[in-house]
Amino acid sequence: MHKFFAFLDRMKFIKRWSLMRSVREENIMEHSQQVAVIAHALALINNNILGGAVDVNKTVLYAQYHEVGEVITGDLPTPIKYFNPEIRTAYKDLEHNACVRMIDMLPDELKECYREYIFPDENSEEYKIVKCADRLAALIKCLEEIKAGNTEFKKAKTTIEKELVGLGRLDVDYYLKEFLPAYKLTLDELD
Repeated sequence: MHKFFAFLDRMKFIKRWSLMRSVREENIMEHSQQVAVIAHALALINNNILGGAVDVNKTVLYAQYHEVGEVITGDLPTPIKYFNPEIRTAYKDLEHNACVRMIDMLPDELKECYREYIFPDENSEEYKIVKCADRLAALIKCLEEIKAGNTEFKKAKTTIEKELVGLGRLDVDYYLKEFLPAYKLTLDELD
Protein backbone atom coordinates (compact mmCIF):
# COMPACT_ATOMS: atom_id res chain seq x y z
CA MET A 1 0.00 0.00 0.00
CA HIS A 2 1.39 3.39 -0.98
CA LYS A 3 0.99 6.06 1.69
CA PHE A 4 2.34 9.08 -0.20
CA PHE A 5 -1.00 10.86 -0.72
CA ALA A 6 -2.23 10.07 2.77
CA PHE A 7 0.92 11.69 4.11
CA LEU A 8 0.46 14.69 1.81
CA ASP A 9 -3.06 15.12 3.14
CA ARG A 10 -1.56 15.63 6.58
CA MET A 11 -0.18 18.95 5.37
CA LYS A 12 -3.47 20.54 6.35
CA PHE A 13 -2.89 19.57 9.99
CA ILE A 14 0.70 20.73 10.32
CA LYS A 15 0.81 24.34 11.42
CA ARG A 16 3.32 26.79 10.08
CA TRP A 17 5.25 27.95 13.11
CA SER A 18 6.24 31.45 13.94
CA LEU A 19 7.92 32.90 16.95
CA MET A 20 5.28 35.62 16.80
CA ARG A 21 1.70 35.30 17.91
CA SER A 22 -0.59 34.96 14.90
CA VAL A 23 -4.17 36.15 14.63
CA ARG A 24 -4.77 33.43 12.05
CA GLU A 25 -2.93 30.13 12.07
CA GLU A 26 -1.73 28.81 8.75
CA ASN A 27 -1.02 25.21 7.80
CA ILE A 28 1.48 23.83 5.31
CA MET A 29 -1.15 22.85 2.76
CA GLU A 30 -2.60 26.39 2.66
CA HIS A 31 0.89 27.85 2.49
CA SER A 32 1.93 25.54 -0.37
CA GLN A 33 -1.20 26.40 -2.33
CA GLN A 34 -0.61 30.12 -1.84
CA VAL A 35 3.03 29.81 -2.93
CA ALA A 36 1.91 27.86 -6.02
CA VAL A 37 -0.57 30.60 -6.96
CA ILE A 38 2.05 33.34 -6.48
CA ALA A 39 4.72 31.33 -8.34
CA HIS A 40 2.26 30.83 -11.21
CA ALA A 41 1.71 34.59 -11.39
CA LEU A 42 5.46 35.27 -11.30
CA ALA A 43 6.08 32.74 -14.08
CA LEU A 44 3.35 34.33 -16.22
CA ILE A 45 4.74 37.81 -15.54
CA ASN A 46 8.17 36.53 -16.47
CA ASN A 47 6.99 35.03 -19.77
CA ASN A 48 4.14 37.28 -20.91
CA ILE A 49 5.34 40.67 -19.72
CA LEU A 50 9.11 40.35 -19.48
CA GLY A 51 9.67 38.07 -22.48
CA GLY A 52 11.10 35.18 -20.47
CA ALA A 53 10.91 31.46 -21.17
CA VAL A 54 10.11 29.93 -17.81
CA ASP A 55 8.42 26.51 -17.67
CA VAL A 56 5.17 27.55 -15.96
CA ASN A 57 4.03 24.02 -15.13
CA LYS A 58 7.37 23.09 -13.60
CA THR A 59 7.31 26.29 -11.56
CA VAL A 60 3.86 25.53 -10.15
CA LEU A 61 4.78 21.93 -9.35
CA TYR A 62 8.02 22.99 -7.65
CA ALA A 63 5.91 25.35 -5.53
CA GLN A 64 3.24 22.76 -4.79
CA TYR A 65 5.81 20.33 -3.39
CA HIS A 66 8.27 22.82 -1.88
CA GLU A 67 7.34 21.95 1.72
CA VAL A 68 6.71 18.22 1.28
CA GLY A 69 9.49 17.30 3.73
CA GLU A 70 7.66 19.18 6.46
CA VAL A 71 4.89 16.58 6.31
CA ILE A 72 7.30 14.44 8.30
CA THR A 73 9.55 17.01 10.02
CA GLY A 74 6.99 19.70 10.79
CA ASP A 75 7.91 23.34 10.33
CA LEU A 76 10.63 25.16 12.19
CA PRO A 77 10.55 28.95 12.64
CA THR A 78 12.91 30.71 10.23
CA PRO A 79 15.02 32.40 12.96
CA ILE A 80 15.72 28.99 14.48
CA LYS A 81 16.25 27.26 11.13
CA TYR A 82 18.91 29.80 10.18
CA PHE A 83 20.30 30.51 13.68
CA ASN A 84 23.71 29.08 12.82
CA PRO A 85 25.30 26.98 10.06
CA GLU A 86 25.17 23.76 12.10
CA ILE A 87 21.42 23.99 12.72
CA ARG A 88 20.78 24.99 9.11
CA THR A 89 22.79 22.03 7.78
CA ALA A 90 21.21 19.58 10.23
CA TYR A 91 17.70 20.77 9.33
CA LYS A 92 18.44 20.61 5.59
CA ASP A 93 19.66 17.01 6.05
CA LEU A 94 16.54 16.17 8.04
CA GLU A 95 14.28 17.67 5.34
CA HIS A 96 16.21 15.83 2.62
CA ASN A 97 15.79 12.51 4.42
CA ALA A 98 12.08 13.22 4.94
CA CYS A 99 11.68 13.87 1.20
CA VAL A 100 13.48 10.62 0.37
CA ARG A 101 11.11 8.84 2.74
CA MET A 102 8.11 10.43 1.03
CA ILE A 103 9.33 9.34 -2.40
CA ASP A 104 9.90 5.82 -1.10
CA MET A 105 6.17 5.64 -0.32
CA LEU A 106 5.31 5.90 -4.01
CA PRO A 107 4.95 3.02 -6.45
CA ASP A 108 8.27 2.38 -8.19
CA GLU A 109 6.76 3.45 -11.53
CA LEU A 110 6.04 6.96 -10.17
CA LYS A 111 9.06 7.67 -7.97
CA GLU A 112 11.11 9.39 -10.68
CA CYS A 113 8.09 11.44 -11.81
CA TYR A 114 7.78 12.98 -8.36
CA ARG A 115 11.50 13.13 -7.55
CA GLU A 116 11.96 15.91 -10.14
CA TYR A 117 9.55 18.17 -8.23
CA ILE A 118 10.36 17.17 -4.67
CA PHE A 119 14.10 17.63 -5.38
CA PRO A 120 14.02 20.56 -7.81
CA ASP A 121 16.97 21.91 -9.76
CA GLU A 122 18.01 24.67 -7.36
CA ASN A 123 19.90 26.48 -10.12
CA SER A 124 16.86 26.74 -12.37
CA GLU A 125 14.88 29.91 -12.91
CA GLU A 126 11.72 28.00 -11.93
CA TYR A 127 13.19 27.21 -8.50
CA LYS A 128 14.33 30.82 -8.02
CA ILE A 129 10.78 31.97 -8.78
CA VAL A 130 9.41 29.59 -6.13
CA LYS A 131 11.85 30.98 -3.56
CA CYS A 132 10.61 34.48 -4.40
CA ALA A 133 6.99 33.32 -4.19
CA ASP A 134 7.69 31.83 -0.76
CA ARG A 135 9.04 35.19 0.46
CA LEU A 136 6.06 37.01 -1.09
CA ALA A 137 3.75 34.63 0.80
CA ALA A 138 5.61 35.55 4.00
CA LEU A 139 5.12 39.24 3.21
CA ILE A 140 1.41 38.68 2.55
CA LYS A 141 1.14 36.85 5.89
CA CYS A 142 2.67 39.92 7.56
CA LEU A 143 0.18 42.23 5.82
CA GLU A 144 -2.76 40.05 6.87
CA GLU A 145 -1.60 39.98 10.48
CA ILE A 146 -1.01 43.75 10.59
CA LYS A 147 -4.41 44.37 8.98
CA ALA A 148 -5.96 42.23 11.74
CA GLY A 149 -4.31 44.44 14.37
CA ASN A 150 -1.29 42.26 15.16
CA THR A 151 1.65 44.67 15.27
CA GLU A 152 4.18 41.89 16.01
CA PHE A 153 4.60 41.45 12.24
CA LYS A 154 5.61 45.06 11.45
CA LYS A 155 9.36 44.51 11.65
CA ALA A 156 9.16 41.25 9.66
CA LYS A 157 7.09 43.06 7.00
CA THR A 158 9.72 45.79 6.64
CA THR A 159 12.58 43.27 6.53
CA ILE A 160 10.93 41.01 3.95
CA GLU A 161 9.81 43.94 1.79
CA LYS A 162 13.35 45.34 1.76
CA GLU A 163 14.74 41.88 0.92
CA LEU A 164 12.32 41.44 -2.00
CA VAL A 165 13.01 44.89 -3.44
CA GLY A 166 16.75 44.24 -3.02
CA LEU A 167 16.55 41.16 -5.24
CA GLY A 168 16.35 43.41 -8.29
CA ARG A 169 14.02 40.94 -10.02
CA LEU A 170 11.64 42.55 -12.50
CA ASP A 171 8.98 39.85 -11.98
CA VAL A 172 8.98 40.41 -8.21
CA ASP A 173 8.99 44.20 -8.65
CA TYR A 174 5.98 43.90 -10.98
CA TYR A 175 4.13 41.72 -8.45
CA LEU A 176 4.91 44.15 -5.63
CA LYS A 177 3.64 47.09 -7.69
CA GLU A 178 0.61 45.53 -9.37
CA PHE A 179 -0.64 42.80 -7.01
CA LEU A 180 0.54 43.51 -3.47
CA PRO A 181 -1.52 46.70 -2.89
CA ALA A 182 -4.74 44.65 -3.14
CA TYR A 183 -3.72 42.62 -0.08
CA LYS A 184 -3.90 45.81 1.99
CA LEU A 185 -7.56 46.39 1.08
CA THR A 186 -10.61 45.31 3.05
CA LEU A 187 -13.19 43.01 1.49
CA ASP A 188 -15.47 46.02 0.84
CA GLU A 189 -12.62 47.89 -0.85
CA LEU A 190 -11.98 44.93 -3.18
CA ASP A 191 -15.51 45.20 -4.53
